[in-house]
Amino acid sequence: MLQQTQVATAIPYFQRFLNHFPDLESLAAGRIDEVLHHWSGLGYYARARNLHRTAGIIQQRHAGRMPEDLETLLGLPGIGRSTAGAILALACGQRQPILDGNVKRVLCRWAAIPGWPGQAAVQKRLWALADALTPERHCGEYTQAIMDLGASLCRRAQPVCGHCPVAATCRAFAQGRQGDYPASKPRRSIPLRQTRLALIRNVQGSVLLEQRPPSGLWGGLWSLPECPAGEEPSKWCQDYTGMSPSRITTGTTFRHRFTHFHLDITPLLLQVDQNAGPVPGVMDVSARVWYNSATGPVLGLPAPVSRLLQEPLMETPYDENGALCKTGP
Repeated sequence: MLQQTQVATAIPYFQRFLNHFPDLESLAAGRIDEVLHHWSGLGYYARARNLHRTAGIIQQRHAGRMPEDLETLLGLPGIGRSTAGAILALACGQRQPILDGNVKRVLCRWAAIPGWPGQAAVQKRLWALADALTPERHCGEYTQAIMDLGASLCRRAQPVCGHCPVAATCRAFAQGRQGDYPASKPRRSIPLRQTRLALIRNVQGSVLLEQRPPSGLWGGLWSLPECPAGEEPSKWCQDYTGMSPSRITTGTTFRHRFTHFHLDITPLLLQVDQNAGPVPGVMDVSARVWYNSATGPVLGLPAPVSRLLQEPLMETPYDENGALCKTGP
């Protein structure tokens, strides 16, 4: 969870996740929908899918025991060099260097290493320094200490250099240039995309969801179908479901921010006079289900979809500010 998420954000997710999946065996036996459900809101869902796959591999190939050698760990889905090093150092006491975000920041400042740490040449230099500094003994304690140093004192903004145990040998501190290290990632414009998510609701209050492909945006999660730009919603719904909506409500557009782009989402509520029984052309597709959050099974939902399923748009033609939404035939 901490690969792309701050500790304070991850803690409640981590606690809920461990309550539901207390060990490798239960995680491996769990449904991927359950795993994604407990991950929903953290983003970077490939991490959850890899975690589930890795638990299954460990159960099947390693008798339920985490491998204790670097090469085997690196062969597991979602485990890179730094994660593998942290596992072996902290859990097994092995001498293995790590290089997570906090450690990169500490080393860049301590050695005044120029350049963005994501660049290959800078990364290579940082790995060499991390390896040179990692002690032969008490490797676990050192690994935990340098991560904590970056998280608590050598922070990205306003580092607490006056309490730092290595300030006396820190080159950035000596130069008064802590803010210059590490160099920022080169800026680039963030693309903006638009989509219309369709809440196709039947007379029982259930909404039609479709499972997204395993890879890509919201991979493996259950989402609302997208009504393509330029298509008339009523005709699209007829083509997509075989049903014509009796009412169409357009909700307020909102923006969801991803790391590499922003997504403007316009919700469409399409009421269909159909119960939750089989629908020709729809319910014979296993990747589509009628879903009711009050009575349905646990499903992994993207955060914006969870938000839409709980908003007033689901109940009335009014938006969250109390204004009448645009309504069509």
